[in-house]
Parts: sequence; structure tokens; C-alpha cells
Amino acid sequence: MNAKIFIVEDEKSIITLIKYNLEKEGYKVSSSENGEEALKEIKESAPDLVLLDWMLPNLSGIEICKQLKKSAQYKSIPIIMLTAKGEEEDKVRGLNVGADDYVTKPFSYPELLARIEALLRRSKPSVAQDVISFEDLKIDRITRRVYRGKKEISLGPTEYNLLDFFIKNPKRVYSREQLLENVWGNDINVESRTVDVHIRRLRQAINIAGSKELIRTVRSAGYSLD
Repeated sequence: MNAKIFIVEDEKSIITLIKYNLEKEGYKVSSSENGEEALKEIKESAPDLVLLDWMLPNLSGIEICKQLKKSAQYKSIPIIMLTAKGEEEDKVRGLNVGADDYVTKPFSYPELLARIEALLRRSKPSVAQDVISFEDLKIDRITRRVYRGKKEISLGPTEYNLLDFFIKNPKRVYSREQLLENVWGNDINVESRTVDVHIRRLRQAINIAGSKELIRTVRSAGYSLD
């Protein structure tokens, strides 16, 4: 899977362990040890799933969960609570504020991985599936081939990655900065206007004769697959 997972945890050793194992499975992993910073980064990076510790500096995991779940833009992000609290009433409280699942520390990593995969399959099938469609557009992630109707579309690697990112959350608008972070990554020095160039190439490739426009430009906001 190429899903993006965000870990919010104040114990560096736990972050290191989870990140190492998830990256071996092909996940893209980001993390934060601070509650307030984590909430900001989650809103900016739009992860596919959040692993959220209960007790955090500055802002608790419960409060982060509440804020995300009451937002129309972010409430669909799946959340697994990670906590040392094992009492039933604490589990119920976590689920009541919108958490999708609950894992008590110390936990078995195979169990955590199984819960992550099950939750992604249920709540984010466009991330977990090998073949995903939107309208008459189809991506085969195994072969990295793209089709518009019955016609195969030739895309460069950046255009393919852009389309694969868009199709995870169709109709959601992403800013240039969000696209740079999620498609190009944090370590690459690329100007935001570079996004416009690759969006134009993607449009030209997928807009075959007689087909409708699928990439929408939202003035002063960004782009979406719509």
C-alpha cells in the first residue's frame, strides 16, 4: 500500500519502531510529538490514517480527535487511538469522540498492522485497492497503467503520482503546497508553480477527444479531481 500515515506520539522510541515497520510495508509515514503541531500538520498534509496517542504535550489526543471529527473537511480521516489506558470507560470515551479504533499499549505490531490495513480497506478503499476508478478513468497500481475508457493513457512518473494522489480523495481541493508535500515530498526543492506545469501535462494526457474535463482549478485554492 502507498497510504500516508501520520503518527502523533510523544515517545520517540515508539515512533521509531512504528515508522520503521510501516515503511517496510510501503507506507509513507510522518510524525509529530506535540499535540498542537500535530493538528496543524495533519490539516496540511491530509494523511490517509492517523495513529493518535491519548496523552500528549499541549493538546491531548482526545481533543485532536474531537477537532478533526467535527470538521467537514477532516472528519473522514480514520483515527486509531494509541494509549496505555486500558480501562473500558477510557476506550468508550475514545470511541465516543470519533476514534475509529483503539489499541492499548504495549501492543503487538502485527495486530496494529492488521488493524491499520482493515481500517484502510473499510474507510479508504481508494488507498488500499490495486485498481481504482473515477468516472471513466482507471488506475492499475500493479502495472502503473492508466486508462480513460478503453484507451490507455501514457503518463510521466510525476503526472502518474499526481493522479494517484488525487484519486484517493476525489472532489477534494488541494493547494499547490499540499500537492508539493504529498507528491514531491519534503526533501525536494521545487517551486510551487512547478505544480501548474505538471497539472497542465496531466490534463493534456487524460482529456482525450470527446471526454469531459476531470481536473478542476479552484481559484486561489488549488486543484481537484472533479
